[in-house]
Amino acid sequence: MGNLDGKVAVVTGAARGIGQAEAVRLAQQGAKVAVFDINEAGCQETVAKIAEVGSQGIAVACNVADEQQVTAAFATVADKFGSVDILVNNAGIIRDELVYKMTVQEWDAVIDTHLKGSFLCSREAQKYMVPKNWGRIVNTSSTAALGNRGQANYSSAKAGLQGLTKTLAIELGRYGITVNAVAPGFIQTEMTRSTAERIGVPFEKFIEEAAQRIPVRRVGQPIDVANVVAFLCSDEASYVSGQVIYVAGGPTV
Repeated sequence: MGNLDGKVAVVTGAARGIGQAEAVRLAQQGAKVAVFDINEAGCQETVAKIAEVGSQGIAVACNVADEQQVTAAFATVADKFGSVDILVNNAGIIRDELVYKMTVQEWDAVIDTHLKGSFLCSREAQKYMVPKNWGRIVNTSSTAALGNRGQANYSSAKAGLQGLTKTLAIELGRYGITVNAVAPGFIQTEMTRSTAERIGVPFEKFIEEAAQRIPVRRVGQPIDVANVVAFLCSDEASYVSGQVIYVAGGPTV
């Protein structure tokens, strides 16, 4: 079926958008996919799409920032599919605000979901990967890691994920586990729609203006990120680790 036949993948934040595209793309390559999200109904939608491409999926309601829920969720996957070979840390939220208005709650919510959640899931996933001397972890950073007005929390989390990626690559490489990060630029999703609403710009205009600033003259789609993730999860990428790959339609500063 594909180059991931026999592999079991976990994709967090996979009820919609980039995560859903990643889950389906890995399924197309032959992986069985566990769909993690707090939105259980959305998980079921993704599982249905996985079935449409001929693979197996399981919906797992999970708040990745909750240690006990993460442990239980991975145990559920192992019980269903036997193990975990691939982890894509994609779960994320935004709580955009200028720093002088940002509350501690808004800071904590974003840091916990993106950074703590990726740590908890990676720590759990490696328990299944190390004994087999094979594993793939892909974290989701962002061009916002370079700084973005109104996103001190989000930018800090995404920059932190790059450090986590490199450290995990160093620690886990001896066990045949590669760890990389994708850093999307402007991707057309419900999250970018929310950003447009926050700044009071119609989404269509927001997309059009963004495209003019991107060298390839279009905004990204979730599948653009999913294709890179699928490569990083394959054997073809076995000598690629500790890298941050910007999926942004052009060079980043």
